[in-house]
Formats: sequence, structure tokens, C-alpha cells
Amino acid sequence: MGKKFLVALDKSSNSLRAVQFLADSINPNSQVTLMSVVADPAAACELKGPSEIHPLLAEELKDFCLVEEAKRAAAEGFLDEAKKALIKAGFPADNICVELRTQEEDIAEDILVEARKENYDAILLGRRGIAGKKKFTFGSIANKIVNHAEDISIIVID
Repeated sequence: MGKKFLVALDKSSNSLRAVQFLADSINPNSQVTLMSVVADPAAACELKGPSEIHPLLAEELKDFCLVEEAKRAAAEGFLDEAKKALIKAGFPADNICVELRTQEEDIAEDILVEARKENYDAILLGRRGIAGKKKFTFGSIANKIVNHAEDISIIVID
């Protein structure tokens, strides 16, 4: 049996490259979890009644909640496409788990907590798409994961 990989995805082109790297380089018998962490707007979106929110903000809140729902739906679609790409590359569907998580701490910490809890062999993630002098640095999430991970391999895809 292959190893266990946690692939942290954020709908970026670098996330797609991480999935492609996995498809091209990792044993298809490996266990793979495709995970995306999204913000939890529930506290704001569940506000009701005039005592909880100023009427001038009610319409803005409605728009905010619609945007957050759309982001969640987009993340679900992205995870589904990533799973299809791995299946097409020869990974058995039963070896691929898809998880859309609601953010509990910060995104990097949520990824590390999942990696520790489920005893993954490695975390794969894409480096944030930046240019110029910053090209050789990581995005903030990748940087936090690299700096705070213990006893796990981290593969950052450019």
C-alpha cells in the first residue's frame, strides 16, 4: 500500500500544479485527501433582528453572505475537479477523500491539525502566485506550514 498524502487546495493555479504533481509523481495506490479550508461567515450571516444589526448594514450583510456561499460552492467544485483529475490519472476513487473544512483557527494551523490527527506522510500545497523579488518566498499559508510542521514532509509546488 502507498503512503498517505494531504493536498491542501485553495482554487489557485499553484493548487492545480500540486494536483498534477501528485498525479504524475506519486504511487496511485496512495491514500490522498484533497482538502480546502474556507472561512466561516456563519456568525455574521446568522445575525437577525434589528437589535443585532443596524438596518443600513443589513443589505451589505446579505451581499457578503451571498459571496461567502459562492466561495464555498466554488471550493466544492474545485475539489471535485481535482478528484476527477486524479481518477483520470489512475488513482482509485476509493483512495481519494475530499474534505471541505470550515476554518477553525487559521488556515495553516487547520491544515497542520488535520495532518497530525490523521498521521499523513506528507502535505502537498502550491506556493502562492507572486512575481518579481518575492518569487523565491512562500505565500503566508505555505510559509506557516513549512515553519511550524513537525515530523512530516512538506512538498511545496511552484
